[in-house]
Amino acid sequence: MAEHIFTGFGFGPIQGGLFAKEAFQSGNFVRIAVAEIDTELVDAVRANKASYYVNVAGAEGIEVLRIDNVELLNPNVAADKQVLIEVLAQSTEISTSLPSVDFYDSAGPGSVASLIADGLKSSKAKATIVYAAENNNRAAEILEKSVSEKIGTLSREKVQFLNTVIGKMSRVVDDPAEIAELRLTTIAPGIQRAFLVEQFNRILVSRTRIADFRSGIEVFIEKDDLLPFEEAKLYGHNAIHSLLGFIGALKGYTKMTELADDPAVMQIAAEVFLHESGGALVQKHAALGDELFTEAGYRYYAEDLLERMTNPYLGDTVARVVRDVVRKLAINGRIFGTMQLALEHGIEPKNMAVGAMAGIAVLLKKAQEYNLPGNLQFGDWRKLDDAKIQKIINWLWNGRTCKDAPQLIKYVQNAREHLKELTTNLHEV
Repeated sequence: MAEHIFTGFGFGPIQGGLFAKEAFQSGNFVRIAVAEIDTELVDAVRANKASYYVNVAGAEGIEVLRIDNVELLNPNVAADKQVLIEVLAQSTEISTSLPSVDFYDSAGPGSVASLIADGLKSSKAKATIVYAAENNNRAAEILEKSVSEKIGTLSREKVQFLNTVIGKMSRVVDDPAEIAELRLTTIAPGIQRAFLVEQFNRILVSRTRIADFRSGIEVFIEKDDLLPFEEAKLYGHNAIHSLLGFIGALKGYTKMTELADDPAVMQIAAEVFLHESGGALVQKHAALGDELFTEAGYRYYAEDLLERMTNPYLGDTVARVVRDVVRKLAINGRIFGTMQLALEHGIEPKNMAVGAMAGIAVLLKKAQEYNLPGNLQFGDWRKLDDAKIQKIINWLWNGRTCKDAPQLIKYVQNAREHLKELTTNLHEV
């Protein structure tokens, strides 16, 4: 029986292609609303009678789904803001799907945390759960703290903030040529943007601990401790995705699907996934008794992801995957974090080091874009010596270090020749 009310913040592909979509398809919600400040987007969905479209990429093709009865409300418009607060006060489930946790507390009384606080102050719901879908393993705690500061004490018997692990790849496609090439349906008539999400739907969330509360979105999988699964996403999914993107960029590929036909690169990715990332994570978390952290379970996870990352129907671009190189090469980020994890468990991260070296090569190619200091703009990465590689890594790490730093740097220096072999006689972008 439909009895739940859902409110989301941020109408991007995860909100539109996951949370609001699942709320609609469940049949358990009497009202679905999403806060969005993009006027063009709000107007387009409203003009389409509160309906929008999602393109879902599977192994065999793309399916177009129509999602109905979703109210888009612009909190910058006084009338919409009032309606939004009223809906929040009735909501049993809320989700934030924003670019980062920094957006929780934007200036002024119209911040996401303030709006949630205003809604919860006058809540008429028996209980409310709040999904934090930003890519931060402490997102729920950060949002709860911000809301609590504005509302005072929150009743843990009525309100719970949940972290999420969302391994669903998704994006907004706004290039008319790409929309035509992939035969995508735009979000709504009159707007040249399309939601493209993969079919994968195994979404993990913190376990709900409110007594007698049953989520209206029933497809999510609850876990007592999300951290091991967040590590699997960061050091498995995210790390290998970046490795493939970095090497693909050096080899002149434009689409991630092109990598599927490059056995040498896919072999490196598989070695990292199964033996460096997987070997370490299975050792670390085997005691949990979860199937993922078994040799067979992690092998399935790795093979499935490698296939999904290169799915031609997802149309993922190498340019998108290699964005934000500096963040991805941070000392505790996905690349070097995986290498540290491997070393902690007695595994040599030789293949992940190739990904790190490829990232440095991409950085050099985009030196001005990333404000690389002039004295580090060494040009052709093939001519780098050990000293220059170390200087670039020290700049990337911004003065930070760790006990394995000398080893990490040496592995990257040693990976230079392997990367040269992979990219010999191939056109570069």
